[in-house]
Formats: sequence, structure tokens, C-alpha cells
Amino acid sequence: MNEAKHKHGPLYFDLNTGAKIPMVALGTWKAPPGVVGEAVKTVVKAGYRRIDFVNEKEIGVTLKELFSNGVVKRSEMFITSKLCDHAPEDVSTLSKSLEDLQFDYIDLYLLLCFPETWNAMEGLYTPGQARAIGVNNFSTKKLQDLLGYAKVAPVINQVECHPVWQQPALHNFCKSNGVHLSAFPPLGSPGSWIKREILKEPTLIEIAEKLNKLPVKVALRWGIQTGHNILLKSGTKSRIIENLSLFHYCIPPGLFLKFSCKTFLSLGAILSMSHKSPKWPFKSVSELFCLHVRDVFDFMFGYSAQRYRPYIEF
Repeated sequence: MNEAKHKHGPLYFDLNTGAKIPMVALGTWKAPPGVVGEAVKTVVKAGYRRIDFVNEKEIGVTLKELFSNGVVKRSEMFITSKLCDHAPEDVSTLSKSLEDLQFDYIDLYLLLCFPETWNAMEGLYTPGQARAIGVNNFSTKKLQDLLGYAKVAPVINQVECHPVWQQPALHNFCKSNGVHLSAFPPLGSPGSWIKREILKEPTLIEIAEKLNKLPVKVALRWGIQTGHNILLKSGTKSRIIENLSLFHYCIPPGLFLKFSCKTFLSLGAILSMSHKSPKWPFKSVSELFCLHVRDVFDFMFGYSAQRYRPYIEF
């Protein structure tokens, strides 16, 4: 992944700041202490150049060792951190993150939920503590509102996105406004509100068989060809190296067209939770796709749920 281009396309996406973000990253969310450091060491040696993390102190120690040993330079890495709290005054926690990482700057700082904190995030961008700022889990509506008053536009919106939950309205809105869509998780996650086994979808299996590939590889390749960078969580050396094969082939146009929202996701599957609200307002898949799952949760359980939704598994 060190080269800028590959036979089947570039290995980086361009951001609205002019920076380049690697297509594939290691995501360390929920990775246990003592494991994440070894995972980072393995992926960097394999060629990954982006780390998306929470456990900053352990990752900082590992990266410093890799820099010192000449395995990689800081300038070659794209490092992402997240603001897990939401009040404007909490933005200052980036200083602690930089201290734990032993860095002077972060390549990307993400705001998890609340748009009212964005102005404080902009204050980190100007002096260069964060070379880019972005958001997590913003629906089309929330992103549209944010762009209406933001002095610095977000470079990324990181959301759950995969063949079963494609979010086409959000994807198109991000693309038309220069906001890159980052897919995490790119294969769904345990406890997700979508009660579908993504890798057992008949259409995905059919495409995988025609390509002589595993369904998981085809699902991940779909994300890259759709224009998303993807975050992978595996710390197993064999899988890490195997994931680099995503750049060794592409899904032909004819097969790629088989990936469509109507093919993969029925209205009944999406609205599996709708019985909890007698006033469920969504009449079509496309209408619901305009929202993020947390917006649906807020509708079902009321405004007070917004306070607790960062701690709820979807």
C-alpha cells in the first residue's frame, strides 16, 4: 500500500483539504489493551498507513518504536482520533490525546455526534493541532445543517455502510458536497440493529462465486469501488496480509450493478423495530435511507434518548 496507485485504481482518496487518505485502515475500537499495540505493529509492517483508534497511549508507544526503527515515518502515516465527549469544552481533550500519542498533530479528528460542538472543533484546525476535522454518524439532514454554518467543512463522515446498508442518499449528498464517506463498520457489527447476516446474502454469495472470491472480500471491495475508505479490525497477520489482496482485482461493472439497495435490503428487514412506535412515519426504503439509525432511535424513544445514545449498541 506504499505506492500511490495500483493496477485496479489508486490506493488513496483525495480529501477536500488536498490531503490523501488511505483506502484501508486498521480500526481499533473495542480492541483490548495488550492486543492493539501488536495489531498496529503488524499492519504497519504489512503496508497499512492509516490507524483509527481509541487506545492512544498504547498506540503511541508502538508507533514511536516503529518510527525509531525506521519502519515508517510519521509523515507517511494518517492517524485518526475521536472526540468521545460532546460539549464544546471537551474538545480540549485533543491535547491529552497528542500527549499520549507523543505527536505534535493529528491527521484527522472526528466528532462523534453533536453538531453544536463543531465551532470548537474548528478552533483545533486553524492552529494545526488537527490537520483535518470530520464527523461520525451524521445523517444527511444533520450534515446539511452543519454545512450551513460551518466555517471549516468536515472532510469525512464516518458511518456504518456495507452492501446491506448502503445509505445511497447520504453517499450522494456527501459526494456532492466534497465530504468523503468512511465506512465503519464495513461488514456490520454484532449487536447491530440490522438483523441480517451480511455475508450470507444470496446476491453477495452469487457474485463471490462468479469471481472465485470469499463473500467477505467482495463485500469489502464493494466499499472501495463505491468510493469509501474502509476500516478493518483484524489483528491476525494472515488476514491483514490477505486484506491487501483487495487491490489485486475489481468487481466488473456487470456484477457491480447487482449491488443495489432493493436487491439487498427489504423494507420489512429495515423496519424490524417499527412495532415499537405506532406512529412510524417511514413509508419506503429510500425515505429511511435519508436518516441515520440514531435518528430513527431518537424518533422511537424521544428526545431524551439523545443523551444516552453514544452508549447504546446499534
